[in-house]
Amino acid sequence: MTGAPEKRSRSAASSLAPAPGDHALTVERLSKRFGDRAAFEDVSFEVGYGEVFGFLGPNGAGKTTTVRTLGTLIAPSSGTATVAGIQLTADNGPSIRARISIMPESPGLYLRLTVMENLQCFAGLYELDDVRGRIERALRSVNLLDRAGDPCGSLSKGLRQRVALARALLNDPAVLFLDEPTSGLDPVATREVHDLIGSLRECGVTIFLTTHRLEEAERLCDRVAILSTTLRLIGRPDELRQRLFRRSLDVRVRAPLEDLKVVLGALPEVEGWEQTASGYTLNVSDPDLAAPALARALVAAGADILSIAESRHSLEDVYLELLDEDVEAKRP
Repeated sequence: MTGAPEKRSRSAASSLAPAPGDHALTVERLSKRFGDRAAFEDVSFEVGYGEVFGFLGPNGAGKTTTVRTLGTLIAPSSGTATVAGIQLTADNGPSIRARISIMPESPGLYLRLTVMENLQCFAGLYELDDVRGRIERALRSVNLLDRAGDPCGSLSKGLRQRVALARALLNDPAVLFLDEPTSGLDPVATREVHDLIGSLRECGVTIFLTTHRLEEAERLCDRVAILSTTLRLIGRPDELRQRLFRRSLDVRVRAPLEDLKVVLGALPEVEGWEQTASGYTLNVSDPDLAAPALARALVAAGADILSIAESRHSLEDVYLELLDEDVEAKRP
């Protein structure tokens, strides 16, 4: 995907600019119950304007229900929220929907209609002005302007997903909810969607992204939240890694050290160590201070150093570590 979204003018329905410092989403102790079952419960977070916010969790965790609630498709059972600067109430539903878009996992297009006809249909439902101009800008954003006359049924799944993204951009949303936008896509189509999300961020669009692809969240999101009915953890990926894992160095040497305790015991930054298949893993208070001192100690001990590197835990490691301790997430 080579086209980048233009900075678009807002329609009259969404022209109220947020005050500096306002949040695109503010959620306070929000819950949704279906009878005795809690879809999600006591959830609180804030999302800034222009932020890409990842919402992660296992199947049945309540992610899609949260999106449907914030998108005014269903009413919360308790709690409060502000969406695109507007209080989440039944009376404010039309105003909120004018300022947001939701792209569900399934594109939901009319396959017998062309790309242009699909977008004209949805623009009519939104009662938008300048329909032709909006459609042209949206299709250019997703690099599909030359496919406007093609029936959606003739397009690949990746292209249909891009049409769905174009549809979601028609009303120039301040907040864009993307529910599993790359589900079932091949690597090339996935990369194109990722590029578009990055371009939308540059244009100041707030993106609320639910995904099962943890590497996708780590690549795209400024912050992530992990949900399993209740909110388990929230923060930047690097913050979450530091909160759940001790900092450590992975050390590879050509031959095992004869007396590891003598070499490492005198280093104040080293708090503990263990031998691994490829060398040693050292728990340290500060990798930047520990690594030079460690290198000097190893050289003094006659060791041939192959590498010294800080251990890097992925967002997947964070996710699995957190949910491994979560009894509720393991329930069938």
